[in-house]
Amino acid sequence: MSAIRLLVLGAVRLHGRAHGYQVRNDLEFWGADEWSNAKPGSVYHALKQLAKQGLLRAHDTAPSTAGGPPRTEYEITPEGVEEYFSLLRRALSAHDERRDMLSAGLGFMVDLPRHEVVELLSVREEGLKAWQDSVSSHYIPDEYADTMGHIGEIMGMWLAVGRAEAEWTRRLIERIETGAHSFAGEGGNPFEGVFAEDNPELMAAWRIGEPPA
Repeated sequence: MSAIRLLVLGAVRLHGRAHGYQVRNDLEFWGADEWSNAKPGSVYHALKQLAKQGLLRAHDTAPSTAGGPPRTEYEITPEGVEEYFSLLRRALSAHDERRDMLSAGLGFMVDLPRHEVVELLSVREEGLKAWQDSVSSHYIPDEYADTMGHIGEIMGMWLAVGRAEAEWTRRLIERIETGAHSFAGEGGNPFEGVFAEDNPELMAAWRIGEPPA
């Protein structure tokens, strides 16, 4: 499953209607170009592909003042909304997805009710624990390293990563259960202030590599 699909659908949905440059700016502001495949070319490609699949609807707007071609704005379709929430729930609950998919899911988790996010993350935690138990039932790190040499260190690394991810997931669940963040149905706008256009100075600083003030 590709994180760019979830990221683009989510970003367009947040705006209502958005053109490619807006989506690209938002994803860069969120750092998605660093932790996922959300590079400029892939963002525009994803927009066009999602429109072809009927998940986004394309609208041509007025040409630019510089005389360029009409700018295309996109809005999410009902089918796109269904796909978005399916991807979001999968991203939060699956223990065997790439980490960029989980990162995308965390970025949009507040679109779901708090209790559902807790349930989805709990499924992820249990999946990680089950995987560790399965591997540990026939893999003993020291013994495996003796028979496999340095190759045996690979499984040891993945077991350590799995334990760390399960612990991190448990801590996040506890934070959410005790009131962290604002989720769907709780009033207000959970995404307030997250658009690049709302933070021009911070966006400009990040683009030239300066730490935010």
